[in-house]
Amino acid sequence: MSIFSFFSTKKTPAKLPFHTDIHCHIVPGVDDGSPELEKSVELTARMAGWGIERIFLSPHVTQDTFENTPETLAEPFAALQQGVATAGIPVKLAMHAEYRIDEFFLQQIELGNLRPMPGNYLLVENSFAQEPWGLDKLLFDLKLKGYVPIMAHPERYLYYSVNNRDRYRQLHDTGLLFQINLLSLAGAYGKQEKQTAEWLLEHGMVEFIGSDIHRRGHADYIDSYLRSRDFTRHSKHFNNLLNDTI
Repeated sequence: MSIFSFFSTKKTPAKLPFHTDIHCHIVPGVDDGSPELEKSVELTARMAGWGIERIFLSPHVTQDTFENTPETLAEPFAALQQGVATAGIPVKLAMHAEYRIDEFFLQQIELGNLRPMPGNYLLVENSFAQEPWGLDKLLFDLKLKGYVPIMAHPERYLYYSVNNRDRYRQLHDTGLLFQINLLSLAGAYGKQEKQTAEWLLEHGMVEFIGSDIHRRGHADYIDSYLRSRDFTRHSKHFNNLLNDTI
């Protein structure tokens, strides 16, 4: 081995201490994630390399842009299942969704079109611009209907992290569960999102961690993160995650 090849050899990424991902966008061609089956299968294999054994796929359900329903998602989901099986990737796939809180979401509630995870866990997403009007009542109503809402990537809502961190505690104390992104901990979105994700972890307000990968570049970012000191430091706070309990 040459001196150059010795120093350019990459450290093997560590494995995640949990084996279930509840947030990713690898169903082909249904949102702003993976556009085609081949890339989706590749991303699934990358996730398996991190120690992921089960993936709850979470396509966006968003008014005007990705108005997905269980019916529209059925065929691409089946294609991904077949592609992963043909490739011999040892990962179990299941479908749910990431629901943006908007008028389309409210319509889907009334139509009975929601697709939660086992245990009626329901992944919901705020607007990035501002907190949805009537959020507290909506979350309460979802619980009355038997759902267990999980807020997707709260660290990315700057109207909380920059100006109103007390709101995190208020929401969490009502029983709302929080899911942060591996990409946030890796610093992929920026310093503010990373620091807030760390703060939520340190204050015991994280029940789930998701990859939220959309593309190969995201997977590369997570590979690098799993080789980093940050991952070693953060993983000390991963002991009470609920990912593998679903």
